[in-house]
Amino acid sequence: MSETTQISCACGQTRLELKGSPILVSECLCDSCRAAADRLATLPGAKSVLTSYGATPCAEYRKDRVRILSGTEHLREFRLSADAGSRRVVATCCNTPIFLEMKGAHWLSVYLHLWADDARPKAEMRTMAGDLPDASNLPQDIPNLRSHTLSFYAKLLGAWIAMGFRNPKIEVSGKIHA
Repeated sequence: MSETTQISCACGQTRLELKGSPILVSECLCDSCRAAADRLATLPGAKSVLTSYGATPCAEYRKDRVRILSGTEHLREFRLSADAGSRRVVATCCNTPIFLEMKGAHWLSVYLHLWADDARPKAEMRTMAGDLPDASNLPQDIPNLRSHTLSFYAKLLGAWIAMGFRNPKIEVSGKIHA
């Protein structure tokens, strides 16, 4: 668990340190992730976080294993609507999406585009393929799951138990609209 990984936004001003391995690595195909990615890609200088087939690749990390090393002042939250249960956090220095946080969650879904290509964790599964109008064009290299599975939730629960049922807060300094 002593292994650490450092990742950063596109311009390098916002840097994170991740301890150990992720809980799991997935690609989400839900309507919310795809809509948020499309809207965030319209920010000046931003690049899309979506794969060619519309998935949002993320590594799910325990919050207590994510540390912001620099650039906290650049972090802003984006919500699809005022009452959305999830927020995406963006480094406004270069409009790079950094992570997704679900309301009440003990983990962060850290966007995989933050890693160098040769160091990027490999996705284990695609989730929420049931949200796609046509999932037949998805690659068959990993399972394409219609929704989240019991094993997906079991991994998250195991991480929460290991954390002593804590849920650290991740503060950001403002909001953005896209």
